[in-house]
Parts: sequence; C-alpha cells; structure tokens
Amino acid sequence: MELWDLFDTDRRPLGKTHARGTPVNPGEYHIVVSIWTVDSKGNILLTLRAPSKESYPDRWENTGGSALAGETSRQAAIRELMEETGIAAIEDELILLGAQTARDSFVDHYLLRRDVDLRDVRLQPGETADAKWVELEELDAMIADLSLAKPIGEQFNEIRATFLLFLEEK
Repeated sequence: MELWDLFDTDRRPLGKTHARGTPVNPGEYHIVVSIWTVDSKGNILLTLRAPSKESYPDRWENTGGSALAGETSRQAAIRELMEETGIAAIEDELILLGAQTARDSFVDHYLLRRDVDLRDVRLQPGETADAKWVELEELDAMIADLSLAKPIGEQFNEIRATFLLFLEEK
C-alpha cells in the first residue's frame, strides 16, 4: 500500500498519512512531482502511459508521481525519474520551476537538463510503454490534440513562461 504524507492549505505537515486510492479529505493535500527532462538541443523527454493505466492510458506525459510518506519533493522526483525512465539524477540537478495547487495536491515542477539516448531509457512495466524526445512545437501540438494527457498539458501551460526562461539559459 502506497502512503502519502498530508499537508494543510499552507503546506504545513499534518502529521498523518493517506493511503493512495482513497479520497483525500477537503483541505488536505499530498505532494506530486512533475519532472521535465530537456536535452541540450531543447528537446523534451516524454513517456507513453501504459495501456493498463486507469487514467489517460496510451497518452504521453512527462515523468512524475506522488511523493511517498517520508520523502521530500526532490527525493520523490529523483525516485520517479529512476523508476519511470532509469535516469539517475541528484537533487542539485533539479531546477524548481514552480508549484501549483490542485484539488488535493501540491504539484512541484522541476527541470532536469540531461542528454539521454532513448536506447538507455528504462521503461517501468505497468507505468511507461514508450519514450520519445519532442520539440516544443510538437509538445504544443500534442497538448492541442490531447495525445499528451490533458492534466499534464494544462499544468505545462501554467508553467510555460518559467520553463521557457530556463531553456534560454543554456
């Protein structure tokens, strides 16, 4: 059973955990991480959600997931990167792009600059089924045609300006 730490609306720990798959009480939040891996050419790494996923099967997404109980946001990002792609990173490599508040979560967005050959990406069975690099224009088209999971596209559009600023800092 996956457990998450819970926080109040001001992101203060509530000192209790929550089991994944059960409703979160109003006014309680857990931490979700979103990692945008970008290569030296400005291409963005996406993974295809496995067809067995309950929500948005066979849709593209960036790397991400929920922080487990006891994990910091950055620790969760490092773990999710390794689990879903096989990419090993350290916390100092992650650039915080910003945070959003969703219905029952705080979503922390990170940028990782990394050149990775697709042959070296290790997919997580039951989670990721494929991987590809896309240019920003293709990402925009995928957001428009919903081949990128809709919530991922909506979240990206909210952090787009900050994302683009960091891309310019090559």
